Amino acid sequence: MLTGGRIGLRARHEDDVPVLKDGLYDDVVNTSRADGRPWRPMASGSKFSVDDTDEQNLPFSVVELDGGALVGAATLWGIDLHHRSAHIGLGLLPSARGKGYGTDVVAVLCHYGFVVRGLWRLQIETLTDNHAMLRAAERNGFVREGVLRSSSWVMGAFLDEAVLGLLAHEWKPDAPELSRRPA
Repeated sequence: MLTGGRIGLRARHEDDVPVLKDGLYDDVVNTSRADGRPWRPMASGSKFSVDDTDEQNLPFSVVELDGGALVGAATLWGIDLHHRSAHIGLGLLPSARGKGYGTDVVAVLCHYGFVVRGLWRLQIETLTDNHAMLRAAERNGFVREGVLRSSSWVMGAFLDEAVLGLLAHEWKPDAPELSRRPA
C-alpha cells in the first residue's frame, strides 16, 4: 500500500466496487461533473472494476490509515510511457469530503508517478469551480496552465475546465502542508 499522511492507496478489492458505485457513480451530478461522458445507469460496478492487464490506467482504492475505512477512488490514467506522462483523477465519498484527504491523495499519486513509475509530467483536468480539487493540486505544486473555455457539457450547461501540470523537477515531496508516514 502507498501511504500518505492520513490516507493509503491500495489495490481495488471486489467488495470496494459496490461501495464506490453507490457512493460515487450513482450520484448523477457528481459523476456528470467528473466524467467526460454523459451519465447513464449502470447495473454493475464495471466503472470501478479492475483490469490488471491495463497498463495505461491504474485504479486505487483510497482508505483511511486509521481504521482502514474505504473513502474513495483514485486513478493514474492515460499513462504514456513514451512521453513519460499521466493524468491524475480522484473521487471521495461524500462522508470523506472536506477533510483534506484530496491533498493527501494527490501527494501520494505524485510520489507514485514520479518516484515509482519514473514519469516526467502529471496533469489534472478539473472544472474551474471545483475549488477542492484546485486547492489539492496547487498545494502539491501543480500550476494552472490554462482554461478550456466552455469545454464541458454538465447537466445542461457548458462549463470551463482548468488544466494543471506538474513536472518531476518541480515536485517537492516534503511540502510543509503534508504530514508523511513512512511507507
